[in-house]
Amino acid sequence: MKNISYGRQFISQDDINAVVETLQSDFLTQGPKVLEFEQNFAKYVDAKYAVAVSNGTAALHLATMALGVEKGDKVITTPLTFVASANCVLYCGGEIDFVDIDPNTYLMDLDKLEDKLSKAAPNTYKGIIPVDFAGYPTQTGRLRQIADKYDLWIIEDACHAPGAKFIDSKGVEQKTGNGSYSDIQVFSFHPVKHIATGEGGMITTNSKELFDKLSLLRTHGIIKDADKLEENHGGWYYEMQELGYNYRLCDIQAALGVSQLNRADKGVIKRNLIADNYNRAFKDLNIKTPFVDEQSYHAYHLYIIQVENRKGLYEHLRANNIFAQVLYLPVHLQPFYRNLGWKIGDLPVVEAYYEKCLALPMFPTLTEEEQNFVIEKVIEFVK
Repeated sequence: MKNISYGRQFISQDDINAVVETLQSDFLTQGPKVLEFEQNFAKYVDAKYAVAVSNGTAALHLATMALGVEKGDKVITTPLTFVASANCVLYCGGEIDFVDIDPNTYLMDLDKLEDKLSKAAPNTYKGIIPVDFAGYPTQTGRLRQIADKYDLWIIEDACHAPGAKFIDSKGVEQKTGNGSYSDIQVFSFHPVKHIATGEGGMITTNSKELFDKLSLLRTHGIIKDADKLEENHGGWYYEMQELGYNYRLCDIQAALGVSQLNRADKGVIKRNLIADNYNRAFKDLNIKTPFVDEQSYHAYHLYIIQVENRKGLYEHLRANNIFAQVLYLPVHLQPFYRNLGWKIGDLPVVEAYYEKCLALPMFPTLTEEEQNFVIEKVIEFVK
């Protein structure tokens, strides 16, 4: 059996054709494909606006900048995420606080969040960055109620969850990224994600004001529109009005993104079928499989199990060319964050999760033969 990784991109002939067509066009960057990708993605998640950027970290950074995070501002996130979800606040001079996870969903525990906020002095925090971990959607409707109570903004880190959905308290289906309850949503197009552009990211929002701010910050804070310039010397003239960054996505990547987006829904459906196969295979074993309630539709960026001898299973799978992954070392236990004062024991639920978690292979092109082999080797070890 060939190597089986925990995640894998798929590049179709349509993808290749789309990229070649752009390579042969007049624009490799700052051309029409970026706008097409933005418009198509906004439509896909039912958001009003989308801003394509160079990666998910850039998306998070611009989101915190657009919402005005500055020195001394405190923002809450989950410890179960890639470090970028926390680092983006530090980039702006702010401070990060963490709320432990729910032991079932692995998302930020909203009861613990509300408890923390109720005990804090007024105006202690500026915002919340929930993470749709592994593809499970945050119930942002309830989160919005909490945020409004304490006058907080929400950046939804949806990098794991394009295609996820949930039913809100009014019985309405909400797509992850549609902005019904969050101020800004961010996505990643890293190769192991649902939509792969090599590197790349997207920001969605329903606020025209935030959209304009994000668009400005993405390109050095520079504008060229004649009606917005302080003065206009000619067609060559531009002005830098804010300190921004070069966080642009190029047309080559956007062309790939447009093509990949065309089959995004099929990919999520396949991921759910793979998850169902795993669930049936492991139901009578001492393996904790992902939790999903009837109000949520999981996008399954990751299929994570919990087992007692995680390291043993990890090594057993590797010996059989199955490259499972551990995701993630809790952010507060990273050396950088320990130097800020965090320590073992501060967030016990996520720390207990980390001792047992393992992500099994999960990607749409995983074959039945490959999955059966993975299942066989997991059962072989667990039994």
